[in-house]
Order: sequence, then structure tokens, then C-alpha cells
Amino acid sequence: MKKSTLGLAVIAAIPMFSSVQVLAADEAAKSIEKIQVTGSRIKRSDMENASPVTLIGADDIKAMGATSIDSVLQKMTATGGAMTNPGVNNGSGGNARIDLRGLGSSRTLVLVNGRRMIASGTGAASTVDLNTIPVSMIKSVEVLKDGASAVYGTDAVAGVVNIILKDNFEGLDMNVNSAITGEGDATENSIDFTVGSSFDKGNIVIGMQYTDRGKASQADRDFSNCPIAEGANGLYCTGSSYNEGGHIWNGTSEKGTILDAKGEEMQVSLINDNGVTGRGGDYHRYTNEDAYNYSPASYLYTPMERLNLTGIATYELSDDTSVFAEFTYTKRWSEQQMAPQPVWFDFEYDTATMGNSLLSQSYDKRVDLDGDGYLDKDADGNYITQETNYVNGDAISYGRRMSDTGARYFEQSVDTVRAVVGAEGFVGDYSWDVSANFGRNDSVDKLSNLHNMGAIQDQILEGKFNPLDQSAWVSEDFRKNVYTEVNNGGSQLFILSASVSGELFELPAGYSAFAAGIERRQEKAWFTPDSLTAQGLANDPMVEPTAGGFDVNEAYVEFAIPLLADAPLAQNVELSAAIRAFDYSTFGSDETWKLGLTWKVNDELMLRSVVSTAFRAPTVSELYSGNSPSFDQIDYPGAQDQAEVTVGGNDSLTPEEADTLTAGVVYEPQWLDGFSMTLDYYEIDIENAITKVDSQYIVDQCLNNGTNASTALCQSAGVSMDATGRVKFNNQLQNVGSEKTSGVDLNLAYSFEVAGLNWKTSLDTTYLDEYVVEVTGDPVDYAGIITSGTGGYADFKSNLTVSVAGDNWDAQYQARYIAGMDSFACIGKEDSCYAPSTPTVVYHDISGNYLVNDTVTLSAGVNNLFDKQPPYYTGNNNSNTDPYTYDVLGRRFFAGVNVKF
Repeated sequence: MKKSTLGLAVIAAIPMFSSVQVLAADEAAKSIEKIQVTGSRIKRSDMENASPVTLIGADDIKAMGATSIDSVLQKMTATGGAMTNPGVNNGSGGNARIDLRGLGSSRTLVLVNGRRMIASGTGAASTVDLNTIPVSMIKSVEVLKDGASAVYGTDAVAGVVNIILKDNFEGLDMNVNSAITGEGDATENSIDFTVGSSFDKGNIVIGMQYTDRGKASQADRDFSNCPIAEGANGLYCTGSSYNEGGHIWNGTSEKGTILDAKGEEMQVSLINDNGVTGRGGDYHRYTNEDAYNYSPASYLYTPMERLNLTGIATYELSDDTSVFAEFTYTKRWSEQQMAPQPVWFDFEYDTATMGNSLLSQSYDKRVDLDGDGYLDKDADGNYITQETNYVNGDAISYGRRMSDTGARYFEQSVDTVRAVVGAEGFVGDYSWDVSANFGRNDSVDKLSNLHNMGAIQDQILEGKFNPLDQSAWVSEDFRKNVYTEVNNGGSQLFILSASVSGELFELPAGYSAFAAGIERRQEKAWFTPDSLTAQGLANDPMVEPTAGGFDVNEAYVEFAIPLLADAPLAQNVELSAAIRAFDYSTFGSDETWKLGLTWKVNDELMLRSVVSTAFRAPTVSELYSGNSPSFDQIDYPGAQDQAEVTVGGNDSLTPEEADTLTAGVVYEPQWLDGFSMTLDYYEIDIENAITKVDSQYIVDQCLNNGTNASTALCQSAGVSMDATGRVKFNNQLQNVGSEKTSGVDLNLAYSFEVAGLNWKTSLDTTYLDEYVVEVTGDPVDYAGIITSGTGGYADFKSNLTVSVAGDNWDAQYQARYIAGMDSFACIGKEDSCYAPSTPTVVYHDISGNYLVNDTVTLSAGVNNLFDKQPPYYTGNNNSNTDPYTYDVLGRRFFAGVNVKF
């Protein structure tokens, strides 16, 4: 089959990666007769495919000064949502994830050399930690922006990231890289080498990469050095009510009756003040000035050390058969740091053992003076209260920030190994392969400076510890209650697979081709919490262990059928089809399918489309995760802004199901040599989505709402609010959601020669038309919205790249555009928000390489050239912004040396 120039444009590269698009395709075509493009199991003699695929080359990764592939992938315009990265300090666990279409990292399948990568990270991991991918060994990355469950099985709902490692490499390639911010922090140093050798019947490649990433503190940036609140006079620094010196509320359980806005009776606490604090040494009424600033103790950018080892080998047993092996090992040491632990507990005030320090303190108590059975309000609608002194025997709710013992220090030590062995070859005109894929991830995570609250409360009851005595919290005896939590977790994967592909028969338009295969996959995962944590003695509610697994048998077949060739307005028309059947031990059997069509009108124009079904099977963690606490943001009168939510797995979960559609056009005009355009529409519709109900929705529906008290939602949630305003409820995973997203991807690329220099330009843009999520309540369209915990969903994202190359040098300029977004927290109440939206943000990067000689190349660059600071918005996530979406470091310089032999 003759290879047309149009086929080279079918793989649409995003701007920062487009510099190697055509060259990579050309080299691939020259080196092998038939290739396999991500999205299809059929080996082909051209690059044409019905699905949109983005190609990222090793040179593109180097141009960005990247030592981890997550920093490259997360800048793609097709990404969004909560992409865990080093700027996420709270809850990241040191992991790095990719999130295509903003649908969640669990709906993006990650492959290495076309085979599944082991789920990795901390705990019972269910998605791939991109830290396990050795950047120095990457030859290219193919990103399929289409559902591909019929080809690859579960998880390929939003798309597939296929990372292709170097093979058939000869010689030595060594890199030394370093980076630092304009503030002199978050240093990053990396050294790697790749060595390869060929012999008569094979090749072996060995790679090593070591990376040491430093930290940055929230205290060292003006936008993050204190938590910001909004008041009548604008923004001001605030903090947590769990402060040094302790915060005391009267913990009476007494309630009074009021009439809500609907005229219905509801119960509220009689206590109506902000409590008393011992901050500064003397007890006094709590005010905003007593709030604890937790930002300086928290990281803005998290440190990590990482070692990657890789080995790839092939050996020819005969002219038609060869064996191969792949091995990767990653050791990661990562850290996060947060403010000292906030603790809270209840006790009875006993003057005999606790002294009389509270007898002079008072609280405000709501009253019913007129005796009508309802708490009284004044003409302005404010509660009428009486000042009441504390007395012996009062119930006390006590909260304290444990700055006495230091910040919480999180550490992870993670080992991830993956080994693949197999054989491949030809029988006649048919190619075949068999392989075994084993992966294992083991993690130990530690949390220092926690407190055994069970022991402390026992000491209070025994009269051996006085929580109202400030000196007691720093005594040597108290230090015995401080401990380090140690948790263990891991996951394991084993796959046996076999496949065959080739041409079936000849049709008038060409040969019909097929691929077929079978797979057996076994997965298991586990998490064992620290013994004190498992007993609920660490102040937070108890965390239960996770343990479980499943196995699945799968079979697939794929066809490529030429329909027309060399006809008017139909140079080539091809139909592709695939179906996969699967049988899971956890929920049973089903199947998924794909239909694709490519219509090449002529050498310049091609139309393409794919319709398919996709699925995502529930993971071990989703099925068997034990109950654990989550602290979710809520907004409710009189309540704290974080609710204590019990979350956990559900062994009755069934797979998520999706319908996907892509339709596009590829245009490469002969009248403008070097120009290409791809335009693709996508639509993904997910049903039976695995999720928990929105926490705010549960609070609105169930807290003090007698009308809904008997509903299934409120009965299962069991919502309550204590005297301190802490809201608690249950919210386990369920198949209760639906999600639909659609939009358009546009890529323009132009290569030309001017003034004796080679120029390449490209513009990649993604327009997000809708991202509608419905979970029990009214549907919410997140397009153009930024949230407090799941990242941002900009309706326009665009990347521009301009590169130029001379005889012994090259340079590149990149601009990354993120459209402004509206804050989810302000929808419907924009007038009450100080910053109801974010502005448009544009980042500018420059880089270059200089070839000193055939052996040495120097490189350098600046990311975020103009030191763009992340925007503040009402309802922000962390550091007063959104580290999932924006660059929190500012200007960053990098440089490196490459040596080749």
C-alpha cells in the first residue's frame, strides 16, 4: 500500500510536541514495514487511524526541562480536573496522575509498550503513578483521545496513554539536568544514562535515572503565606479555629426549636457564640484574631527522591521467532508537610482536678423568654441570648492545634516493579505474540506527630491530665502520647495474553486485516492501617483495612475492512470494527464494541469517525476499601466549613458504562506545503457512574430537614451536627451518577524554511462544550467552572509552539492559555463572592539547545517566563488557589548537559 502524505497528519500533535510529529512518523515508516498505532491491535503499513492520536517525542519532553512525564502530559489541552502533581500537598501521597477530559484518572488507561502498567502509589492503589515511568527511557508517547475498551478493556473510557520505551538502542546517552525557581527554592537535580548494545541475534538496553526534587513553602509566596477569608472590607488573613492554646465550646446537647424559612420546625443548639480560647496564656472570648495561620507550616511544592531502573532485551531464536523481556523498577521517597494536628474531644469540667480557670468565662445561650416554645429573635432576626458563666460539671467540647509538638510530617516509601516476558514471530503471513506481564507495588507511608487521643482522654478521666493547664501540653509525660502512624499497602497484577494478526482475504479495495487475542488478568490490592488508627485512637475516626481481588477472562477480535479504493471522491474508504467479551469474577460477563470509518477523499482531505461503547470495572479499592474519614468542604449556617464524612467501598458495585463518539477531519493541502489541520468533535456519555453523593447535597437535603428524614439517602447518611458545629455523615460509593462531556479539538501545524532556518509552528486548542455531572440532585455543567477540590474545567485551553533550528542549535517558544473560569462555590450567589471567577492565565516558556560537538549538547530554558502568579478565587482549593490547574512555583530556570557516544 502506498503511503500518502495525508497519513502523516492523522496523528495530531499538540503544539509543544508537534516538532517531531512528521519526523517521527517518517522514521517509523522507514524502520519497519508494519506498525501498530495506539487504538488498534492491527499492524499497518501506514499511520492512518479512525481515532485521534497525539504523538509526543523525546525531544519535546527535553524542551520542557521535564524529569517526570506528568509535567508534560498535564499540560495537554485535553486534560483537566484533579491532576495530582508536586504542587498538591494535602492528600497527594507523592503521586502523579493523568486525567484526560477531566473525567478522573481512573478513566484514563496507561500502557507501557502497549501493555498495562501496574497500578501504583500508596495504599491499595487503583491508578498508575506516573513517577514509575523513567523519562530518560521514553522514545515517544502516544495519547489516544477516544474510548478504547473494545481494544484494551477496562479503564479506557476517556482515552489511553501509551508510553513507548527505547529499544534497539546502541551506544551511551547520559544527561545531567538541574532546575531552580526565581525564589531559589524547589531545586531539582537529575542524572540519567542509557546504554545499549546489539549483537548477532538481539539487542539489550539498560537505563538508570535518579531525581532529587526539593521543596517550597507556602510561607515563601505572597499569594499563599496565610489562608485568605473574605469580609465586608475585602480580603484578610484568617486561619483555623483549632488554634494554639485550645478552643473551648460549651458542649451541651440541649436544643431549642425554631421555625425555618418554610415555616417548619427545626432543632438548633442553644449555644450561640464562638467559644473561649487559651491562646496567649489567658482564657478569653475567641475572636478572628485568635485563628491559627496554618499556611507557613505547609509545603507549596513537595520534595521527592526517585530511582528508576530499566532493562529491555530481544533475542532472535530463528528467522521467524524472537523472545523479549522488559523490566522496570522504581523506588520513590516522597514527603509532604502540613500544619500541626488539630485535635478535638469532649470532657466534663471538673474544678477539683482542672482548677477554676473557666469559672470566670462565659458563653451566650439562646433563650425562649416569652415561653411560646420557640427561641426568641430580635427585630433584625438575630437570636436573643443570655450571657452564662461556666460552672463545675459543664460539658466541654475542646479543640486544639498541636503546635506544641510540631507539624505533621508525611513520608512515603514506594517500590514498584514490572516485568514482561514473551515471544513473538510469524507463521506464514500471520504475526503472533504471547506474553506474561507481572507487576507489584508496595508502599509504606508514615505520618509523624500524631497524638494518641484515646490515652489522653483516659488520663483526663483518671484526673492525671488537665487539658486546661497550658503547661501540661508541653510536659515530658505528655510527649509519651505522641506517635508516628505507619501504614502499609500495595497492589499486584498478573496478565497472560496471546494474540494473532494478519490479512484475511483480498477485496476489490484491498486486503481485509484482523487481530484477535485472549487475556487472563488477576488483580489484588491491600491496605493495612496503623493499629492505633485502625482503633480510632488517633483523634480522627477509625480507618478500616482494605483487602481483596478479582480475576477476568477476556477475548477480543478486530477487523479493518477496505470498502472503496481509487474511486471518485473516495481514494480510500475503510471500516474498522472491534468487539471484546469479558467475564469478571466480581460481577459477571458483558461485552463492548467499536466501529470506525476513515474516508480519504484525496491526498489532501480525510474524514474519520468512531462510535463505541466503553466500560470501567470497579477497582479493588472501590469494592473492598474499609471505611475511613474524609473531610469535605460544606456550607451550612452554624456549621464548621469541613464535614467529617465516612467513606468506603461497596462490594455490590457494577461497571460504569459509556457511549463514545469522535468525528473529525484531517486536511493537508498540497497548495501549502508543510501545513496540516485536524479538527475532531468528541462526546463521552457515562452511565452507572461510581461515585459518592455530593456532600453539600446531603447536608442540604438531610441536616435538620424533617421533610426528608425518612428518605433512603438521609437514612443511609445519618447526618448529625455537634455543639462545635462539626457535621458528620456516611457517604459510601454507589452506582448513582452519570457524566457527559463533549467538545472540539483543533490542531494547526505548519513547517517551513526561512532564512536558511527550519521553522515549525503549531496551535492546539480544546473547546469544552459541556461536562454535565448528575448525582442524585440536579445536573451540574462544569464547563467553564473551577471547584474547591476537583480542579478546573476551562472551556478553552490552547497551546502555541514556535520552534526554529539551525545547523547546530535550536530554540523553542511555548505559550499555554487557560481561559477564565467561574467558581463553583459562587454559582447563584456571585454578588456575595469577592472573587467569583478567575482571570485568563497565559504561561510563556522558552528553551534551547546548542550542539557543542558530536558528543556534547547543552540545553537551557525558562518556564513561566513572566512569573505569572496563580489566581485567587472564592471557594479555592489550597494555597488560596488551585494547584491542580495552575503553576504555583512561578518562574523556573533549568539547564542540562547531554553526552552521547
